[in-house]
Amino acid sequence: MTLTGLSVAQIKELLNSPRADLEELLTAMAEDPRSGVRELCRRLRRAESIKEAENKRLNGMFLYEEELWAKGYTTIAGVDEAGRGPLAGPVVAAAVILLGVTHLKDLNDSKKLTAAKRETLAGQIKEVALVWAIGMSTVEEIYQENIHLAGLTAMRRAVLGLKDKPVFVLVDGFKIPGLNLPQMPLIGGDGLSASIAAASILAKVERDRIMDSYDRRYPQYGFSRHKGYATPEHLSALKLYGPCPIHRAGFQPVKDMMEQADGGVFG
Repeated sequence: MTLTGLSVAQIKELLNSPRADLEELLTAMAEDPRSGVRELCRRLRRAESIKEAENKRLNGMFLYEEELWAKGYTTIAGVDEAGRGPLAGPVVAAAVILLGVTHLKDLNDSKKLTAAKRETLAGQIKEVALVWAIGMSTVEEIYQENIHLAGLTAMRRAVLGLKDKPVFVLVDGFKIPGLNLPQMPLIGGDGLSASIAAASILAKVERDRIMDSYDRRYPQYGFSRHKGYATPEHLSALKLYGPCPIHRAGFQPVKDMMEQADGGVFG
């Protein structure tokens, strides 16, 4: 194949339509004397390489699900939570059941995604999932149970909230007590399992929305920006205004501030 009679614009037009001879066309572009054509070929090769790597990564995120499907576990719930570390707000969990390998571009651990990408993926996950559900533990429950148990409680509520009961649960971190279902805990599961990654995104997006609503109620703390985490802005507001009702009484430095205020908002 020779391209000498075609302009760069005409070559781009050829590339815009599906071609059975694409590889032959790319080879001709790589051998073309024009630097612009060769650079276009290099960009296309790089893009294809990135696409192949992403497809390989996404396929790899279904290894646990595929192994379980092969064993007859037809409906597998991925479960994760968001909000263990903040000084304020609830811990929120999600459970998601995906049916079959579902390629959602950029699906990953929610912490590795931008807020905009999480929002986009959350919508896509809700569309393709068989079912999904949200569970939550309140600030009071976090204080009474401790954050680890409160997180597990939120995850159990998410699983129990599914309209279709799963036959197996893949969970990030630790087994969920109180579930009469077989489970597989995966450390770092939100980066290993597509189902858990999907749950991590839904949990994070839901918790962020909750914190945005609290920002409207308590605008002096800036919850819409830091979501309750111990940023310099948040710590500065805590010193200036003291804790509010959604601050976690058992977390430092909130605990000390509340003790100094003779029990603070819960006293």
